[in-house]
Amino acid sequence: MDHSKLKQFTSDNSVGMIFDFYSISLKRGVGKMFYGQQKYDFDEGVMYFMSPNQVLRIEHNQSDINQERLGWILLIHPDFLWNTSLAKAMKKYEYFDYSVNEALWLSDKEEATINGIIQNIQKEYHSNIDKFSQSIIISQIETLLNYADRFYQRQFITRKITNHQILDQLEKILTDYFKNNNPSENGLPTVQYIADTLHISSSYLSSLLKSLTGQSTQQHIHNKLIELAKERLSTTHLSISEIAYELGFEHSQSFSKLFKNKTKQSPVEFRQSFN
Repeated sequence: MDHSKLKQFTSDNSVGMIFDFYSISLKRGVGKMFYGQQKYDFDEGVMYFMSPNQVLRIEHNQSDINQERLGWILLIHPDFLWNTSLAKAMKKYEYFDYSVNEALWLSDKEEATINGIIQNIQKEYHSNIDKFSQSIIISQIETLLNYADRFYQRQFITRKITNHQILDQLEKILTDYFKNNNPSENGLPTVQYIADTLHISSSYLSSLLKSLTGQSTQQHIHNKLIELAKERLSTTHLSISEIAYELGFEHSQSFSKLFKNKTKQSPVEFRQSFN
Protein backbone atom coordinates (compact mmCIF):
# COMPACT_ATOMS: atom_id res chain seq x y z
CA MET A 1 0.00 0.00 0.00
CA ASP A 2 1.16 3.52 -0.86
CA HIS A 3 1.06 5.42 2.42
CA SER A 4 0.29 8.73 0.73
CA LYS A 5 -2.97 7.28 -0.63
CA LEU A 6 -4.29 6.00 2.69
CA LYS A 7 -7.14 7.84 4.40
CA GLN A 8 -5.87 10.67 6.57
CA PHE A 9 -6.97 11.33 10.13
CA THR A 10 -9.30 14.30 10.41
CA SER A 11 -9.18 15.11 14.14
CA ASP A 12 -7.00 14.95 17.21
CA ASN A 13 -7.09 11.36 18.32
CA SER A 14 -5.19 8.22 19.17
CA VAL A 15 -5.80 5.08 17.13
CA GLY A 16 -4.83 1.55 18.06
CA MET A 17 -4.59 -1.25 15.49
CA ILE A 18 -3.95 -4.99 15.48
CA PHE A 19 -3.03 -6.63 12.17
CA ASP A 20 -3.57 -10.26 11.20
CA PHE A 21 -0.60 -9.89 8.89
CA TYR A 22 3.14 -9.61 9.01
CA SER A 23 3.72 -5.91 8.41
CA ILE A 24 6.81 -4.36 6.85
CA SER A 25 6.73 -0.57 6.55
CA LEU A 26 8.82 2.36 5.49
CA LYS A 27 7.29 5.67 6.50
CA ARG A 28 7.91 9.39 6.61
CA GLY A 29 5.77 12.03 8.31
CA VAL A 30 3.10 9.92 10.01
CA GLY A 31 3.03 11.53 13.43
CA LYS A 32 4.01 9.73 16.60
CA MET A 33 3.84 5.96 16.74
CA PHE A 34 3.99 3.76 19.82
CA TYR A 35 4.95 0.12 19.50
CA GLY A 36 6.18 -1.57 22.63
CA GLN A 37 7.39 0.98 25.17
CA GLN A 38 8.97 3.67 23.02
CA LYS A 39 7.80 6.51 20.80
CA TYR A 40 9.11 7.02 17.30
CA ASP A 41 9.03 10.10 15.09
CA PHE A 42 8.82 9.21 11.41
CA ASP A 43 10.02 12.51 9.97
CA GLU A 44 12.96 10.62 8.49
CA GLY A 45 12.84 7.36 6.56
CA VAL A 46 12.58 4.45 8.93
CA MET A 47 11.47 0.84 8.71
CA TYR A 48 9.66 -1.20 11.29
CA PHE A 49 8.42 -4.77 11.37
CA MET A 50 5.42 -6.32 13.11
CA SER A 51 4.29 -9.89 13.59
CA PRO A 52 0.58 -10.80 13.43
CA ASN A 53 -1.56 -9.80 16.45
CA GLN A 54 0.82 -7.12 17.74
CA VAL A 55 -0.59 -3.74 18.75
CA LEU A 56 0.36 -0.48 17.06
CA ARG A 57 -0.86 2.89 18.39
CA ILE A 58 -0.70 6.16 16.43
CA GLU A 59 -1.09 9.56 18.05
CA HIS A 60 -1.88 12.53 15.85
CA ASN A 61 -3.09 16.11 16.15
CA GLN A 62 -4.24 18.90 13.87
CA SER A 63 -0.67 19.80 12.91
CA ASP A 64 -0.19 16.28 11.53
CA ILE A 65 -3.29 16.33 9.30
CA ASN A 66 -1.76 18.37 6.46
CA GLN A 67 1.69 16.82 6.76
CA GLU A 68 2.88 14.99 3.66
CA ARG A 69 3.03 11.26 4.27
CA LEU A 70 5.29 9.09 2.20
CA GLY A 71 6.33 5.47 2.17
CA TRP A 72 4.65 2.10 1.90
CA ILE A 73 3.27 -0.82 3.87
CA LEU A 74 3.68 -4.43 2.81
CA LEU A 75 1.21 -6.78 4.52
CA ILE A 76 1.82 -10.53 4.25
CA HIS A 77 -0.82 -12.95 5.47
CA PRO A 78 0.70 -15.98 7.26
CA ASP A 79 -1.32 -18.29 4.98
CA PHE A 80 0.61 -16.95 1.98
CA LEU A 81 3.77 -18.47 3.49
CA TRP A 82 2.38 -21.97 3.95
CA ASN A 83 4.40 -24.74 2.30
CA THR A 84 7.24 -22.36 1.48
CA SER A 85 10.79 -22.16 2.78
CA LEU A 86 9.97 -18.81 4.37
CA ALA A 87 7.23 -20.21 6.64
CA LYS A 88 9.75 -21.57 9.15
CA ALA A 89 12.50 -19.07 8.32
CA MET A 90 10.39 -16.12 9.54
CA LYS A 91 11.37 -17.04 13.10
CA LYS A 92 15.03 -16.30 12.40
CA TYR A 93 14.29 -12.66 11.57
CA GLU A 94 14.32 -11.49 15.16
CA TYR A 95 13.45 -7.87 14.40
CA PHE A 96 9.78 -8.89 14.03
CA ASP A 97 9.82 -9.33 17.82
CA TYR A 98 11.76 -6.19 18.73
CA SER A 99 8.67 -4.20 19.65
CA VAL A 100 10.38 -1.54 17.56
CA ASN A 101 12.44 -0.29 20.43
CA GLU A 102 15.03 -0.28 17.70
CA ALA A 103 13.48 0.69 14.39
CA LEU A 104 15.66 0.38 11.29
CA TRP A 105 17.14 3.68 10.12
CA LEU A 106 18.20 3.60 6.47
CA SER A 107 20.77 5.52 4.48
CA ASP A 108 19.67 6.81 1.07
CA LYS A 109 21.49 3.93 -0.62
CA GLU A 110 19.90 1.35 1.69
CA GLU A 111 16.46 2.87 1.18
CA ALA A 112 16.89 2.70 -2.60
CA THR A 113 17.78 -1.00 -2.34
CA ILE A 114 14.69 -1.78 -0.25
CA ASN A 115 12.41 0.29 -2.50
CA GLY A 116 13.72 -1.55 -5.54
CA ILE A 117 12.68 -4.88 -4.04
CA ILE A 118 9.24 -3.52 -3.18
CA GLN A 119 8.82 -2.37 -6.78
CA ASN A 120 9.68 -5.89 -7.99
CA ILE A 121 7.02 -7.34 -5.68
CA GLN A 122 4.46 -4.82 -6.96
CA LYS A 123 5.22 -5.68 -10.59
CA GLU A 124 4.81 -9.37 -9.88
CA TYR A 125 1.46 -9.23 -8.13
CA HIS A 126 0.09 -6.80 -10.75
CA SER A 127 1.04 -9.27 -13.48
CA ASN A 128 -1.03 -12.26 -14.55
CA ILE A 129 -1.01 -14.87 -11.78
CA ASP A 130 0.56 -18.21 -12.70
CA LYS A 131 2.16 -21.13 -10.87
CA PHE A 132 5.41 -19.18 -10.47
CA SER A 133 3.90 -16.05 -8.92
CA GLN A 134 3.96 -17.12 -5.29
CA SER A 135 7.51 -18.49 -5.34
CA ILE A 136 8.83 -15.36 -7.09
CA ILE A 137 7.16 -13.05 -4.55
CA ILE A 138 8.38 -15.24 -1.67
CA SER A 139 11.95 -15.01 -2.97
CA GLN A 140 11.67 -11.20 -3.19
CA ILE A 141 10.33 -11.00 0.38
CA GLU A 142 13.18 -13.20 1.61
CA THR A 143 15.70 -10.96 -0.18
CA LEU A 144 14.14 -7.91 1.50
CA LEU A 145 14.36 -9.54 4.93
CA ASN A 146 17.97 -10.58 4.40
CA TYR A 147 18.89 -6.99 3.49
CA ALA A 148 17.05 -5.78 6.59
CA ASP A 149 19.08 -8.28 8.65
CA ARG A 150 22.29 -6.89 7.16
CA PHE A 151 21.25 -3.29 7.80
CA TYR A 152 20.34 -4.08 11.42
CA GLN A 153 23.81 -5.51 11.98
CA ARG A 154 25.27 -2.31 10.54
CA GLN A 155 23.04 -0.29 12.84
CA PHE A 156 24.30 -2.17 15.91
CA ILE A 157 27.79 -0.91 15.02
CA THR A 158 26.99 2.64 13.89
CA ARG A 159 24.57 3.58 16.67
CA LYS A 160 27.19 3.08 19.35
CA ILE A 161 25.93 5.81 21.69
CA THR A 162 22.45 4.31 22.03
CA ASN A 163 23.81 0.78 22.24
CA HIS A 164 26.35 1.64 24.91
CA GLN A 165 23.59 3.31 26.90
CA ILE A 166 21.86 -0.08 26.94
CA LEU A 167 25.08 -1.65 28.22
CA ASP A 168 25.21 0.93 31.01
CA GLN A 169 21.55 0.28 31.81
CA LEU A 170 22.19 -3.47 31.89
CA GLU A 171 24.97 -3.00 34.42
CA LYS A 172 22.76 -0.78 36.58
CA ILE A 173 19.85 -3.26 36.45
CA LEU A 174 22.10 -6.11 37.59
CA THR A 175 23.70 -4.00 40.33
CA ASP A 176 20.32 -2.84 41.62
CA TYR A 177 18.89 -6.36 41.48
CA PHE A 178 21.57 -7.83 43.70
CA LYS A 179 21.57 -4.79 45.97
CA ASN A 180 17.83 -4.32 46.45
CA ASN A 181 15.80 -7.28 45.19
CA ASN A 182 17.03 -9.85 47.66
CA PRO A 183 18.01 -12.69 45.26
CA SER A 184 17.82 -15.13 48.18
CA GLU A 185 14.05 -14.75 47.95
CA ASN A 186 13.55 -14.00 44.24
CA GLY A 187 16.23 -16.24 42.76
CA LEU A 188 18.74 -15.45 40.05
CA PRO A 189 17.90 -12.65 37.60
CA THR A 190 16.63 -14.08 34.33
CA VAL A 191 17.27 -12.98 30.76
CA GLN A 192 13.55 -12.20 30.43
CA TYR A 193 13.65 -10.02 33.55
CA ILE A 194 16.54 -7.99 32.09
CA ALA A 195 14.81 -7.62 28.72
CA ASP A 196 11.49 -6.61 30.28
CA THR A 197 13.20 -3.99 32.44
CA LEU A 198 14.92 -2.56 29.35
CA HIS A 199 11.61 -2.73 27.42
CA ILE A 200 13.09 -4.77 24.59
CA SER A 201 12.69 -8.39 23.61
CA SER A 202 15.11 -11.00 24.91
CA SER A 203 16.09 -11.97 21.34
CA TYR A 204 16.90 -8.38 20.40
CA LEU A 205 18.92 -7.87 23.59
CA SER A 206 20.91 -11.02 22.87
CA SER A 207 21.64 -9.89 19.28
CA LEU A 208 22.75 -6.47 20.47
CA LEU A 209 25.03 -7.78 23.21
CA LYS A 210 26.53 -10.41 20.89
CA SER A 211 27.31 -7.67 18.38
CA LEU A 212 28.82 -5.30 20.97
CA THR A 213 30.59 -7.68 23.34
CA GLY A 214 30.52 -11.15 21.82
CA GLN A 215 28.61 -12.40 24.85
CA SER A 216 24.98 -13.32 25.43
CA THR A 217 22.72 -11.81 28.08
CA GLN A 218 23.12 -14.94 30.18
CA GLN A 219 26.90 -14.60 30.05
CA HIS A 220 26.63 -11.00 31.27
CA ILE A 221 24.49 -12.19 34.19
CA HIS A 222 27.07 -14.88 34.99
CA ASN A 223 29.90 -12.33 34.81
CA LYS A 224 28.11 -10.18 37.40
CA LEU A 225 27.55 -13.21 39.61
CA ILE A 226 31.22 -14.16 39.51
CA GLU A 227 32.26 -10.56 40.24
CA LEU A 228 30.04 -10.46 43.34
CA ALA A 229 31.06 -13.96 44.40
CA LYS A 230 34.75 -13.05 44.26
CA GLU A 231 34.07 -9.96 46.37
CA ARG A 232 32.29 -11.99 49.06
CA LEU A 233 34.83 -14.81 49.01
CA SER A 234 37.74 -12.40 49.47
CA THR A 235 36.23 -9.90 51.92
CA THR A 236 33.83 -11.91 54.15
CA HIS A 237 33.82 -15.03 56.26
CA LEU A 238 30.51 -16.27 54.86
CA SER A 239 30.40 -19.95 53.99
CA ILE A 240 30.15 -21.09 50.38
CA SER A 241 26.53 -22.10 50.98
CA GLU A 242 25.69 -18.69 52.47
CA ILE A 243 27.24 -16.86 49.53
CA ALA A 244 25.39 -19.07 47.05
CA TYR A 245 22.12 -18.41 48.87
CA GLU A 246 22.70 -14.65 48.96
CA LEU A 247 23.32 -14.62 45.21
CA GLY A 248 20.09 -16.47 44.46
CA PHE A 249 21.26 -20.06 43.99
CA GLU A 250 18.92 -22.72 45.28
CA HIS A 251 21.76 -25.22 45.58
CA SER A 252 25.35 -24.36 46.50
CA GLN A 253 26.58 -27.10 44.15
CA SER A 254 25.22 -25.14 41.20
CA PHE A 255 27.05 -22.04 42.38
CA SER A 256 30.32 -23.94 42.82
CA LYS A 257 30.01 -25.53 39.38
CA LEU A 258 29.42 -22.17 37.68
CA PHE A 259 32.25 -20.51 39.61
CA LYS A 260 34.76 -23.21 38.67
CA ASN A 261 33.62 -23.18 35.05
CA LYS A 262 34.23 -19.43 34.87
CA THR A 263 37.40 -19.10 36.94
CA LYS A 264 39.03 -22.56 36.70
CA GLN A 265 39.07 -22.58 40.51
CA SER A 266 36.57 -23.80 43.05
CA PRO A 267 35.21 -21.16 45.48
CA VAL A 268 37.32 -22.74 48.24
CA GLU A 269 40.48 -22.62 46.13
CA PHE A 270 39.82 -18.99 45.21
CA ARG A 271 39.32 -18.04 48.87
CA GLN A 272 42.50 -19.87 49.91
CA SER A 273 44.49 -17.90 47.35
CA PHE A 274 43.75 -14.80 49.44
CA ASN A 275 44.96 -16.41 52.65
